[in-house]
Amino acid sequence: MMRSASRFVLALMAMLVGVIGSAPSSIGHALQPGYLEIRPIDADIYTVTWKTPAVAGRPMAIAARLPDSCEPRLPVQPVWDGAAYLARWTATCPGGLVGGTIAIEGLPATQTDVLVRIVRDDGTEQTARLTPSATEFVIEATPRALDVASTYLVLGIEHILLGVDHLLFVLALLILVSGWRRLVWTITAFTAAHSITLAGATLGLVQVSQGPVEAIIALSILFVAMEIVHTRQGRPGLTERRPWIVAFAFGLLHGFGFAGALAEVGLPENAIPLALLFFNIGVEIGQLLFVAAVLGVIAGWRRLDAPWPAWAWRIPVYVIGSLAAHWTIERVANLIVI
Repeated sequence: MMRSASRFVLALMAMLVGVIGSAPSSIGHALQPGYLEIRPIDADIYTVTWKTPAVAGRPMAIAARLPDSCEPRLPVQPVWDGAAYLARWTATCPGGLVGGTIAIEGLPATQTDVLVRIVRDDGTEQTARLTPSATEFVIEATPRALDVASTYLVLGIEHILLGVDHLLFVLALLILVSGWRRLVWTITAFTAAHSITLAGATLGLVQVSQGPVEAIIALSILFVAMEIVHTRQGRPGLTERRPWIVAFAFGLLHGFGFAGALAEVGLPENAIPLALLFFNIGVEIGQLLFVAAVLGVIAGWRRLDAPWPAWAWRIPVYVIGSLAAHWTIERVANLIVI
């Protein structure tokens, strides 16, 4: 798909990827949001679960503040659980939670968000997404489906757009696949595959360990990068001949990766199908936005008809492959128990 007119664009994108690659390796996936869950266990007594993302080996400087009637209002000292800093405690809130305000202190100074889930006494739930520009919300008496839909839609979009490894896989496919029809089939196959495994894993129909999945996702990016090199050297492989097959196979693995991210924040028990549907829609919207942006930049550069060295195609491909190799080694090493 990419010819000389687009090589400059890919080189610039490779420079951006290179900057990303110099950052901590955790950027391979989107930074997980904070998570606050409050559940009733007795009259006016609630169990509180608070997950804080890690930054440079320490909990992010944010704190969940419960309504004024609750005691205690702030979390206890968090403990690292292997994925985030976790705090659990019991709070007493005379009169219940309805009408109270949940706030996240310190959030305006960050670039993350926090998913909040409130389970009411009748079993219904309220879900909200708090951001640096919207750090608090009021607990309502009745649930609203629109809140669940909008919250998980945005989470899906954010996850794909901040998940560099998934985007690099899509970018590698864009570089390799030639022709609009083949490209449409390839992206459709990838979308269908990761939608299947995302739903299956989230609903508990299929269970896989996230560690090996993440390692194979990195390996899938490296594989496609190598296929690009082989194709340019006159040795086209299966990905060049039948890209939709490879996209579907690896898309199944990427779907498990999406499910792992969704498992970090969970699904509202009274609206699992709705939340899953809109998270998946958000992922697809984010993916299409990325594809449209890449193709739009390429089309704009082609109009300039600027010359570019014949070897320029190697820049983005080798950067993508190098990052994928780094992630593969790192994730495999994390699976080894010393």
